[in-house]
Amino acid sequence: MLRALRANHTLMNWLYGFTPPERGAIVLGHRRVYIVPTRLGLLFAGALGILLVGSINYAIALGFALTFLLAGMGLAGMVHTARNLAQLSVSAGRCEPVFAGETAQFRLFFANGAPYDRPEILVRHLASGAQRLAGVGASTVAELVLAVPAARRGWLPLGRAMLETRFPLGLFRAWSYLEPDCRCLVYPRPQTGALPPFSPDAEAGAARALAQGSEDFAGLRAFQLSDSPRHVAWKAVARTEDMLTKQFSGEAAAELWLDWARLPAGLGTEERLSRLAGWVLAAERAGARYGLRLPGTELAPARGEAHRGACLQALALYEAS
Repeated sequence: MLRALRANHTLMNWLYGFTPPERGAIVLGHRRVYIVPTRLGLLFAGALGILLVGSINYAIALGFALTFLLAGMGLAGMVHTARNLAQLSVSAGRCEPVFAGETAQFRLFFANGAPYDRPEILVRHLASGAQRLAGVGASTVAELVLAVPAARRGWLPLGRAMLETRFPLGLFRAWSYLEPDCRCLVYPRPQTGALPPFSPDAEAGAARALAQGSEDFAGLRAFQLSDSPRHVAWKAVARTEDMLTKQFSGEAAAELWLDWARLPAGLGTEERLSRLAGWVLAAERAGARYGLRLPGTELAPARGEAHRGACLQALALYEAS
């Protein structure tokens, strides 16, 4: 029955007092903070009951004093446990893109406007189980990074997180739920491989550029069938047993098209996107001007971090028609 209730998102949102996603700063009001006794708290209450019964049976004044003193301490601890979360402000920061298979680093900021500290706050991501322990000083802002696994490409929302505390005595457990409007862009998992050969137009441009700047060595890249044997780095081949080609500054300026249609026909959609993501990274490292062609999308040749991010974003958000 509990699983059926949790599956009813409308009922759970009404119960927890918010409708996701929550934009801006999220203030945990008193109605959003829930508190129940822990197992230790139940044992503590049972021990108080035994003390009270014994004090009544034997009319022990010191027993009454000890019982009510401990009960007062427990009630004071309950108030402090709830106060550790109440009126705490939580906001989400920017999350940098990651590749599939890595962990997305969601940044959360906790603003404490009260004149007292808020220690031992456990932040747990419900979907993945990732958790971190945070503490916020009096009238300060603390930052916490929650690492969430990114299994698939596309937009990864943070989802629902739970804040929990048992401070100061551990007799009570207070918690609250939140779901900030925060998401992370997940690129396809890159697949390493040699860059595709230049198109006929690009080869002509590369030949002209090579004639002008062939003396400026720029590095090594994987050997391609269209490369001249004169440009093979034979010394590096002897050391590593991998066919490598010398790359010059003029050649690095050539244009290269990373085309969906030039991939093998037997590859699936995700494999094609992984291969193209690997080509984007390799072309950027080689300093080439490269463009990207996808079904329904074309990015003109360019280079740089902005162009690299635009190509990877197009691959991450690609939807097959």
